[in-house]
Amino acid sequence: MSDRGQGQQRMPGKSRKPARSRALIRNICVYCGSNSGTNPAYAAAARELGRAMAVEGIGLVYGGGGLGLMGELARAAIAHGGHVTGIIPAFLSERERMLRNADELVVVEDMHQRKKLMFDRSDAFVALPGGIGTLEELVEQLTWAQLGRHTKPIVLVNIDNFWAPLLQLLRHMHEAAFIRADMDVPFSTVDAVDKVVATVLAAARKERAEISAAVKERF
Repeated sequence: MSDRGQGQQRMPGKSRKPARSRALIRNICVYCGSNSGTNPAYAAAARELGRAMAVEGIGLVYGGGGLGLMGELARAAIAHGGHVTGIIPAFLSERERMLRNADELVVVEDMHQRKKLMFDRSDAFVALPGGIGTLEELVEQLTWAQLGRHTKPIVLVNIDNFWAPLLQLLRHMHEAAFIRADMDVPFSTVDAVDKVVATVLAAARKERAEISAAVKERF
């Protein structure tokens, strides 16, 4: 689906310096809350991730809002010279106060278009703390990866054990044989933002090496 399709609007962006890590990862999609939560560490983590991605030259793809962790993340990336792409449904443009100074702001018709475009524009997925929307977006990527529909890296940022209940649930699903050994859920977990970019790049290098080895073995 083209991002110039029906019901979508593209706002002009700004040019940025070339990315140093674009040979492996051009853009990372970050899922996170439109609220900030009760723990100040969550907002600090969002700001640090935005800065780290900008410094590394990796573009941010996110939900386009200006509130909560979404806003902290995007504004930090912009402040440090990063490229930010926001993708937001029209009905959320006011509720989530879409960030109009993003380099690229794509307004779509519904949540399905939003998630599809976020997937298409991204080479990896990172989940910061968030609510049911963040969880739903994360689980969709975990499901698609489990079913072999993509091999893009997925990283959970477990700030102050925010994702511990989900990790426990996944272990319970394994133990109850609802996640089979041959249908594992591929993702990485880090406990600090400064490990995110390195973890994503390491996963991308591993995937590239495995593809290269498979090609050599075939021919």
